[in-house]
Amino acid sequence: MKVTSYAKGNWIEKGKETDLISAVNGKKVATLIEGNLDYKGMCEYARTVGGPKLREMTIHQRAFKIKFLGQYLMKHKEEFYELSTHTGATRRDSWIDIEGGIGSIFTLSSKARIELSDLPFHVEGGVERLSRGGTFIGQHICVPKHGVAVHINAFNFPVWGMLEKFAPAFIAGVPSIIKPSPMGSFLAHAVFKKMIESGLLPEGSVQFIAADIPGDLLDHLKSQDSVSFTGSAFTGRKLKAHPNIIQNSIPFNLEADSLNCSILGPDVTPDMEEFGLFVKEVANEMTVKTGQKCTAIRRTIIPKDLVDDVAEALKIRLQKTTIGDPASEDTRMGPLASSEQATRFGEQLQKLIDVTDTIYTTGGDEKDAFTSPKVLLCKTPVTVDEVHTIEAFGPVTTLLPYENIDEAITIANKADGSLVGSLFTNDDDVARVITLGCAPYHGRFMIINRHSAKESTGHGSPMPHMVHGGPGHAGGGEELGGARAVLHNMQRVALQGSPTTIMNIVQQYVKGAETKESEVHPFKKYFEDLTVGEALTTHRRTVTEADIVNFGGLSGDHFYAHFDDVAAKDSLFGKRVAHGYFVLSAAAGMFVHPAPGPVMLNYGLEDLRFVAPVYPGDTIQAKLIVKKKTVRQKRETDKEPYGMVWFDVQVTNQNEELVAEYTILTLVKRQNRLDMDLD
Repeated sequence: MKVTSYAKGNWIEKGKETDLISAVNGKKVATLIEGNLDYKGMCEYARTVGGPKLREMTIHQRAFKIKFLGQYLMKHKEEFYELSTHTGATRRDSWIDIEGGIGSIFTLSSKARIELSDLPFHVEGGVERLSRGGTFIGQHICVPKHGVAVHINAFNFPVWGMLEKFAPAFIAGVPSIIKPSPMGSFLAHAVFKKMIESGLLPEGSVQFIAADIPGDLLDHLKSQDSVSFTGSAFTGRKLKAHPNIIQNSIPFNLEADSLNCSILGPDVTPDMEEFGLFVKEVANEMTVKTGQKCTAIRRTIIPKDLVDDVAEALKIRLQKTTIGDPASEDTRMGPLASSEQATRFGEQLQKLIDVTDTIYTTGGDEKDAFTSPKVLLCKTPVTVDEVHTIEAFGPVTTLLPYENIDEAITIANKADGSLVGSLFTNDDDVARVITLGCAPYHGRFMIINRHSAKESTGHGSPMPHMVHGGPGHAGGGEELGGARAVLHNMQRVALQGSPTTIMNIVQQYVKGAETKESEVHPFKKYFEDLTVGEALTTHRRTVTEADIVNFGGLSGDHFYAHFDDVAAKDSLFGKRVAHGYFVLSAAAGMFVHPAPGPVMLNYGLEDLRFVAPVYPGDTIQAKLIVKKKTVRQKRETDKEPYGMVWFDVQVTNQNEELVAEYTILTLVKRQNRLDMDLD
């Protein structure tokens, strides 16, 4: 197998050759071919070929490409599993990397299609009124940068690390250059090759660097480019300080390995469920991926009087850990990623051993890249700095006893920034105090008790829905977080202008913008024929006391403001008023077209506000305005293709005063078929 670069649309087959060695048997797995790459040309190719192609598509179209890519990769997952064993990963370890990575891009695709605009850019948040009369407004939008996203990934998750960075950049409309760690690059390369073979990705949207050091790549980046790095804090800081990164203010997202912690609450006793859950989680985080996770529990913070209980429970659990060939179903923990990584682990471990007591190690199992779980104890964690600054990247944790809650928080925060912390407690007051005390120093904080444990995804599992990153020692970066992951790759722009001008720019109706009366009822138009800003102004209807009485009888709502003249005089309204929901229903009766048509159904309502009261004798009128549109993928179970249309509804009285406003969501038939339709 050859691990080659993919640059400017071509595989680079010639260059310096280096053997890539199996962590399991020491034999050659693949050959890394480091070609003489034109890094400046690769960047320009991404900017001039890939970028324009991506920006031609809407966010939703790009997100669908990622969904279909995930489906294609999932069909080939067993090929990836077979290769993954040579990284030292068991089937369980590989599941996190391979299916976890593919699952992440499914989630990111879905979140983008649900939460972001079906436009080449995203309209973010609501309109800001910047003037008294409302003729000058503001609107934030997020647009694709005209650059390239460089992704430098760590060795421990070759698949997940690559996909969780690539997918949001692609959805954002930004091409990527991916640079994996040579260690495990054969697995990243196998997945990348399938990505290209899928035929789903536009030319220039992604390139791949097969190399140990990426030459002068960073020298050729510009202000529209960005860098995302995962790995050691030392290397990350060195790259972040590159003169060109500083000179051009190039965004650099650093996600560094950190000394994460898990805390056992002071309320927990050895006979409680939370105790067993805590011990299980610590042991799992020590042994999954052989402890080579940036989120692994390095510091185990426990009440001082439970040191012996926790130590003994951990020993019992770790003794059941079968170490061996990760391809074997009986193996619970494979080797470290390489003999070089084993050497680094040993060096850092010794530094910790020098300032702690060793309370568990099997010893004698150290051979090549294989090692065994180790548990250390630091009796004075507040004063011994090394346990909060030295990370041995492997199957080891240090027990850190505390006297009280304040000390537990102090110990947790002494690492000066972590990707994740966790707390096991069945006392919600303890949970509140410790969580808020630790929150400023952690990117993620997981609180577990008997009620959430069964469905918990675990301390060490960053979920694509939630942000991943952390302050201080963890790098100060942020990635993932659902739709936020996409926005990290975009430029947020504050637009200012008249409502009509802003509407025409963002392709979404803005309150106060000029509208155009539709010659045909909007409910009789197909999705493609509806245009943002077209409107229907309805006939008028005078509200009577009989309407209020009848609606109250039908709905069962006999609130005094609608029925009691005496009590209503002392209310905010001064007299009886119509039900707000009657006004809502009456407005629907005025704007809904009764005959069958392209509008299939109304399925929701958003941002409802009853702005002013409607009294008996008032005359109301509704205005229906096309606000925005989104194409929906046709599934095999759908009878017809459709899109989603948001209609803004404004209800006014005889004085042209607004009495109610809201948005209705409708499904409207499409006439055109799209390449993303499944049938």
